[in-house]
Amino acid sequence: MSTATESARTERRGTTGGARATTWRGTDSASPPARTPHGEARTPAAPGRLRTALAARPALRRLLPLLAAALVLVPVAATLWGSGGWPQQLAVDVKTPLDDAYNWVVDHRETNPVFLYFLLHLSNWAEISVDAVTGFLLQLGWLGVITAAVLLAWRIGGAGLRGLRTASAALAAFAVCGVLDMWEATMETLALMAVAVSVSVVAGLVLGLAAGLSDRFDRVLRPVLDTMQIMPAFAYLLPLVLLFQIGVPAALIATVIYAVPPMARLTSLGLRGADQGVLEAVRSLGAGPVQRLVTARLPLARKEILLGLNQTIMMALSMVTIASVVGAGGLGEEVFSALSTVDVGNALAAGIPIVLLAVWLDRTTAVAGQRVAEGADHEATGARRLLHGWRAWALVTAAFAVIVPLGRKFLVEEWPELWVVEIARPVNEAVQWFTAHLATGVPVVGGTRVWADGFTTGVLSPLRDGLQAMPWWSLVLLAAVLGLLAGGWKAMCTAAASLALIGVIGVWDKSLDTLSQALAGVVLTLVLGFAIGVLAARVDWVDRTLRPVLDVLQTLPQFIYLIPVVALFNVGRAAAVAAAVLYALPAVVRITVQGIRQVDSGTLEASRSLGASTLQQIRQVQLPLARPALMLALNQGVVLVLAMVIVGGFVGSGALGYDVVFGLQKSELGTGLAAGVAIVLLGVTLDRATQRRADTA
Repeated sequence: MSTATESARTERRGTTGGARATTWRGTDSASPPARTPHGEARTPAAPGRLRTALAARPALRRLLPLLAAALVLVPVAATLWGSGGWPQQLAVDVKTPLDDAYNWVVDHRETNPVFLYFLLHLSNWAEISVDAVTGFLLQLGWLGVITAAVLLAWRIGGAGLRGLRTASAALAAFAVCGVLDMWEATMETLALMAVAVSVSVVAGLVLGLAAGLSDRFDRVLRPVLDTMQIMPAFAYLLPLVLLFQIGVPAALIATVIYAVPPMARLTSLGLRGADQGVLEAVRSLGAGPVQRLVTARLPLARKEILLGLNQTIMMALSMVTIASVVGAGGLGEEVFSALSTVDVGNALAAGIPIVLLAVWLDRTTAVAGQRVAEGADHEATGARRLLHGWRAWALVTAAFAVIVPLGRKFLVEEWPELWVVEIARPVNEAVQWFTAHLATGVPVVGGTRVWADGFTTGVLSPLRDGLQAMPWWSLVLLAAVLGLLAGGWKAMCTAAASLALIGVIGVWDKSLDTLSQALAGVVLTLVLGFAIGVLAARVDWVDRTLRPVLDVLQTLPQFIYLIPVVALFNVGRAAAVAAAVLYALPAVVRITVQGIRQVDSGTLEASRSLGASTLQQIRQVQLPLARPALMLALNQGVVLVLAMVIVGGFVGSGALGYDVVFGLQKSELGTGLAAGVAIVLLGVTLDRATQRRADTA
């Protein structure tokens, strides 16, 4: 059956002799092929056939110059440097200069003017700011903090049922933090979050305003934000530890840098997407540039700005937990300490408050965006009028002013010990029972750790060995081909150069080990994500069931995914890949569902009327027409899986992730920074090889 995507070329089988007659619609000629005096079609000359083939296959046409260059350059490179792993002649020792730079920084930290008059003041400001906010939260006491969170959530949610749900979520989140004996750690995390988000929002707004108002600045900023967003979180920590040492300042500044891009991007998007009719009307009334910005553009961009705030908060929380490895403290440090000793119980006790904080912050900012879109403070009638606008804020302030002093007078500031519930011991006992009964020795099934060992020996190790055995030039050429097909010549050069630089800095084999884990994770993520996404797009009840699950999974910080996989699979590469699949799966499923549902319903109905089965509709209509969305899902899956595989260094993934953790913990900045640079280069390579441009699709 011919599909809608094949309408550009029509094939029909002839009835005489089984010959195939083809309708010629090539771009080179509008006329049918020449015929002999006897009426038989004349076979085109070889150049004509080549031109026709190239016209029908634009991807092949783009590849021809690259393949021609490869035929010349590859034999030369193989002759000069061999066809094994990355040649030592092309490698540069970067660890020694980096270690020397670290030693120089240590020796001159107290005498160099840059440190004395800039970095030292920045470090002191970060330390003082976080300590001040932490002290303020602890001085408020547990009742004061819970009261403030509940009242603020209620005010943001509004006077109706939505406000009550938002306030209930805040109450539950903070109450559980205290019950699990994580109150002080939660306040430390919340303080670091508050300072980091405040700075990130201001910086993101400034950059977004500049990019939204200036095309030139937007062109300059866009590649910078692209690079920042594909860099795994670990890559931010190492250079900042070099400048600020291990502690709160390095964690705070890394969090700010990591969380700025979404605020800047969405602010710029909102400003550029403002209704031109409204802007023209304001201009016709004589408003100047500043007036137009304040009275028209910014109000019209409120929805995008609030979405940017939501994304900035979630990314800051994710980074704060990871930054515990450089002394950030808080809940992240509790999780990290527990995971380092495979103490799943204590890791879960610290992980649950992180999850609840993430869900509360996500729901609160999402509700704020919904109310802005709906016009939250519209005129109300009756008694509900008192719960809108400034009256609501006055009520919140009065309630806070009354409850907090009473709580400080009659209740202790610290969370009462009688209200603490210990879950670490029963959780560890459950993990031990699971390990003894279900991890191994299960008839037929085998057990989760048997699966992990089989996946490691049957998939990860052969894939790693195969990549490391491939000629170095073949991998660089493959990166160039994928980059050219995906994004054109610029993407080709970037992908090939980034992969080659990995070899130049001397971490070729370890990078291929990380790449093997990322590739295995991407394949699993795409198989599961596409299957679940197609099912959810076609079956409404599946979509409704999955939606809250995906919402929760997308709000979880990266560290949290490590806890269940360690319990199921123990530490190792398989656990890191499993965590990466869980981390990337929600984004792939959502994008797939959106792409499948955007397929033209008329085209789908036409295929159904022609007798296409469900499988034929999916395979021949929906998947081909949803190809741009599926390519975006591939790109996002690759980037997210790589980021999580690196975090898997905490649970024994080895390779680059291990080097980064080792460098941070042992102050081996040469090893850690070299691995960090390789992570960035590998991320750029994979991103450019899978980020398909519209004109190359």
